[in-house]
Amino acid sequence: MCMKDYYDIVSNIISNDRFKELKNDTHHSTNKYDHLIRVSKLSYKLAKLTKSDVESTTRAGVLHDFFYGDRKASIQNSYLNHPYTSANNAKEVFNISDFESDIIKTHMFHHTLFRSVVPFINPSEKVKIKEGKPKSKEAWIVCLSDLIVSAYEGLRYNVATKTSLYAIFLFNIITR
Repeated sequence: MCMKDYYDIVSNIISNDRFKELKNDTHHSTNKYDHLIRVSKLSYKLAKLTKSDVESTTRAGVLHDFFYGDRKASIQNSYLNHPYTSANNAKEVFNISDFESDIIKTHMFHHTLFRSVVPFINPSEKVKIKEGKPKSKEAWIVCLSDLIVSAYEGLRYNVATKTSLYAIFLFNIITR
C-alpha cells in the first residue's frame, strides 16, 4: 500500500493551521494530532483492504476528534457529544461531505454501547444506540480504528507510567 496516496488525501488537512493546533491538546497520553494521524493511517489501510471508500474513510479518520480542549472542558467535548462537535468543526473548516460527517458522528459507538449497559457512567449524556450506530462499512472502519489506536495509546501510557513509578520506587529503596 502506497503511503503517498495517504498523504495525497490528508495533506490539505494536516498542513492546516487550525488542525495543527491539536498538537497542544493531550489525548490518550499523546497529543490529539498524533492520535488522529494514527487512526487515519489505520483507517486508510483497512479501507484499502476491504475495498471501501478510501478517501472518505481516511478523511473522516483524520478528523474524527477535531475538537479543541479536553473532554471535560465542556459538554460539547464529552465522550458522546464530541463526535458532533468534531463533525461540525470539520464541515466548517474542511467542507466535508455528509457521508464523512456521518462517519465522524458514529465513531464512538463502542462507548455508546458501554454507556447504555452501565448507565451510571456519565449520567448527563443521553444515549441513543440507533443514532450512534455506524451506518456504513467506512464508519465501522473508523470506529474500530479509533478503538484499536486508543487501546494501544492507553496501554503504552500505562506501561510507561507504571515502569517509571516502579523505577522511582526501586531508586528510593536503593538510595536509602
